Amino acid sequence: MTYGTKLRERIASPGTTPLIGVYDMYSASITAQHYDGLFVSGFGFAASYYGLPDIGFIAWPDMLAFTQRLRGAFPGHHLLVDIDDGYVDPEVACHVVEGLERAGASGVVLEDQKRPRRCGHADGKQVLPLPEYLAKLEMVLATRRDLLVVARTDATDDADILHRAEALAATDADVVLVDGVRSVEWIRRIRHVVGDKPLLFNQIAGGKSPRLSLSELNDLGVDVALYSTPCLFAAHEAMRTALTELKRTDGRLPEADETRGIGIGVRTATELLEGNLARTRREAGEGGTWVR
Repeated sequence: MTYGTKLRERIASPGTTPLIGVYDMYSASITAQHYDGLFVSGFGFAASYYGLPDIGFIAWPDMLAFTQRLRGAFPGHHLLVDIDDGYVDPEVACHVVEGLERAGASGVVLEDQKRPRRCGHADGKQVLPLPEYLAKLEMVLATRRDLLVVARTDATDDADILHRAEALAATDADVVLVDGVRSVEWIRRIRHVVGDKPLLFNQIAGGKSPRLSLSELNDLGVDVALYSTPCLFAAHEAMRTALTELKRTDGRLPEADETRGIGIGVRTATELLEGNLARTRREAGEGGTWVR
């Protein structure tokens, strides 16, 4: 069974499917112990790989290489990849989609922003004319074999949001995402216009959208919940705290007695990473029930 089909089945099952944003292999290693769905966040990748904001700096070969590493380490997890605007050109978008499907991605998110692009929860977003985006989307849909495709709009005008959501739902895209949704009432309005098409909701700490639980989202008819940056922001806070404390104690490391569950040390970190090796070998030994 293909990765795309497995993700479609997961989304079609009862409840809202969570996909957790990861920004490097270490964050993915921790996340994979708690959730079966990973999301390659453009925000997180731009921050971790380039040290830059999510405004269009990502080069598609870097994203493809990261996806290949993730699939190698996590052969049984769902893996949704953010490809922004398809790296501008429709032909490039199709080439990237082909490469990601070969690499084992479960799905991609393709947005309708035009350059210079912005994080979906930032101000100043601009969108392509709808026919131009739909033409790009149709090329991607014709290119993919079984890859799940999320059609995303970053429209901010009230009427345009609903018009685009309805138009995206009428395509062969598997899921619709309106990013930066600002209220529960707007979720309901979007849910109404997309009809039976699966709906994805993206929430980010400090973003424009309300903070909602999976149960609340399920009650609103949301099929997929993206958590783009919890790992990145948690790492930011933990590192800032750890380094502030290291400076305060004149460079004395904190106690890490892992036999008593105190702190993270080399033993815990090594066991986490060794688990990736064991998982890959176990899946290979089982003959691989997942195919690309």
